[in-house]
Amino acid sequence: MNQFSYKKRNRLKALSAKITDFSYKKHAHAEYALGVTRKGIQHYHLEGSLQLSHENGIMFFNPEQIHDGSAHDEQGLDYIMLYLEPSLLLEAMERKEYIQFNKPVIYNRIIQQHVLNLSDAVFEEADELVCDDLLFKLANALSFNSTKLVKRDSLIEKMKQDIKQNVKHFYIEALSNKYGMNKFQFIRFFNLHAGITPYQYYLNHKVNCARRFMEQERDPYLAVMEFDFADLTHLNRQFKRIYGSTATNYIKQLV
Repeated sequence: MNQFSYKKRNRLKALSAKITDFSYKKHAHAEYALGVTRKGIQHYHLEGSLQLSHENGIMFFNPEQIHDGSAHDEQGLDYIMLYLEPSLLLEAMERKEYIQFNKPVIYNRIIQQHVLNLSDAVFEEADELVCDDLLFKLANALSFNSTKLVKRDSLIEKMKQDIKQNVKHFYIEALSNKYGMNKFQFIRFFNLHAGITPYQYYLNHKVNCARRFMEQERDPYLAVMEFDFADLTHLNRQFKRIYGSTATNYIKQLV
């Protein structure tokens, strides 16, 4: 059985998941994501490199990092995730520059407990002051563990920004012409450097935009119209590939 429970508290979002035979498709999040494997082994590829998070492992996903995910074996998987807006985490860590966690999986009891405490507070709808206090403690612990400043590939970042310019439509010919390539050269170049095809990246961004819209409006039908999905079934299918839950069920959990 596959179970996905989401909860949002201000700018914090938490996921509690149990997986047996579900597999996430390649995707990326706009937020930082920190998770703890409670039971089983998390099996995933992060930017093309195989990662395994065993019990008590802490997983780090930077914004825009391409990854998939599944249970490693038939014993299944039980884990939690925290999703933190970049501006929120950087504010809590007193950092102005973009940071990147350079170790995808670590084992640290202190950080593990901070992640679990904050996720519990989100699910329990704790007071905002309590959540702020727990986030401060987590950020303080992270400041001393495996972070570094990085420079992003400027050309790929420009391509990503161009793709994001029109969330309703994807024009591969116009994009490839802009960079002096035919469409197949553009697809090959983007896939090589980003780990995902331009169209997959576009769909991922479109679904993330729809998610943020639904978190405000609480209506998946409005998201279908706003972001030009064919129908609710189309949105639900694309949404489930990234979040494990349909858009309809996701919103029901947040209401």
